Amino acid sequence: MVKTRNKDTRKKRTSKGIKTTGDKARRINASTSYETCTELLSPFGGLLAVIKFLDLVNFHDIFQFTYKAPQRKPKLGHYLMLVGILMLLFIGFNRLWHFTYIRLDAMLCGFFRLTRLPAASTFWRYVNSLGINQANSLLKIMSILRERVWQLFGFQFQKIHISVDTTVETLYGHQQGGRKGHNTKNRGKKGYRPVLCFIDETREYLAGKLRRGETISGEEAAAFIARIKSHLPGCVQKVLLRADGEFLSWKSVQACNVAGFQFIIANKRCDPPFDPNTWYRPWKRKDIEYNSCTYKPIGWDVEFRFVAMRIAKEQKQASKQPVQCELFEDARYTYRIFCTTLIGKAHHVVAEYDKRADVENLVGEAKREGLDAIPSARFKNNYAFFQIVMLAYNIWRYMKIMAQMSAKRSTSGEKGFSDVMTNTIRIARLKLLFIAAKVVKDSNRDKVKYSIHDTRTSSMMKFLKYIDTVRSKPKPWVTKNKWPQKFALQLI
Repeated sequence: MVKTRNKDTRKKRTSKGIKTTGDKARRINASTSYETCTELLSPFGGLLAVIKFLDLVNFHDIFQFTYKAPQRKPKLGHYLMLVGILMLLFIGFNRLWHFTYIRLDAMLCGFFRLTRLPAASTFWRYVNSLGINQANSLLKIMSILRERVWQLFGFQFQKIHISVDTTVETLYGHQQGGRKGHNTKNRGKKGYRPVLCFIDETREYLAGKLRRGETISGEEAAAFIARIKSHLPGCVQKVLLRADGEFLSWKSVQACNVAGFQFIIANKRCDPPFDPNTWYRPWKRKDIEYNSCTYKPIGWDVEFRFVAMRIAKEQKQASKQPVQCELFEDARYTYRIFCTTLIGKAHHVVAEYDKRADVENLVGEAKREGLDAIPSARFKNNYAFFQIVMLAYNIWRYMKIMAQMSAKRSTSGEKGFSDVMTNTIRIARLKLLFIAAKVVKDSNRDKVKYSIHDTRTSSMMKFLKYIDTVRSKPKPWVTKNKWPQKFALQLI
């Protein structure tokens, strides 16, 4: 007797990895009707995490204590004007007139406690009132913020690596300070030549300045290096500075010694006398050789160590033709020479310097986040906006670190935000920020709701709960601990 299977008891096939909720699929086509609604919506649901983060580090107190306000007094106050620009940059809009598109956003309006944000011209006029004093105070704000964040995250770096680099911001108008200089992408165009330095361990911006288009001088490089030390957290004891050939001068080397920094600086002008008999090959490759010597360039008071790497040039000649020989040995090689305070093998020093290559990625990312935006024709306004952009850049770095920490504490096994640290800010914005949210009234209190159908909602809820948990704990800069505070004590 053959048994017949009940059709109701058959296993329903579902697509792999997709949970079925019983809802029917929606049908959207060209004939679909449309209408408006009265609900407050926002595509930037992740801004709630930023708002919680600013409250966590008491950013308002840091701002009120440190910020040197301009003479212009806006109706919203200096704090909301600056944070509004930070929010704009954090979202990914790097032009001030982009405020036009977010004036009615529910999250931003809720933060400002307004039904609509001020016009873009209001924020532009505020930027137009900023200058060098405001820029320097923003650097101080970043230093205090850095120390607080490091305490929250448990970072106790006693030795850090700092990478310094210069870049070019091409100008297309008649801005003050624009100069014609080294500009490989837009030859003949005027531009600024800012200098930036980053901490390799956290990939955050440490210090920098907007400069006119000339190549950096020895005096200016030395002043910048001396200024770096004032922005370091209290736990840092040793620094290895890596810079390109623009920073090689006696004054900059002397500034490193005074600050107590170790350094590796690429050679640009010096011609050290390497012993031709001491070249060595640490690997099987026969075309790469290393050497080192001590040398005192002309105008220097003390001799320093120089290390070199040379690669043999390829000789591409026809087999039947005679090979053209070079009269001098140096003509047969391509050289890379560095001035350093490090000891050890020359190839180890070169390998350490090559780790600086990541700074090009960091500078490029900062330029995409708004560093290339020139809002004003006056140099002092652009100088201040430069530091605002880098402050927003650092906040993104901190948000990524916190998101990864919240993912590590998750016990569900979900991937969530665990890989956000390897993502660029552009990709992290898609994960942490562009989440649809609804602002509703519940029990006479405003509440932000996220859709359960968004795969990122679960990770976002864990992230927000993690921030709330940290907010509920005593702040390390208030409690007495062994962490050597340098800036936070000034605020107690």
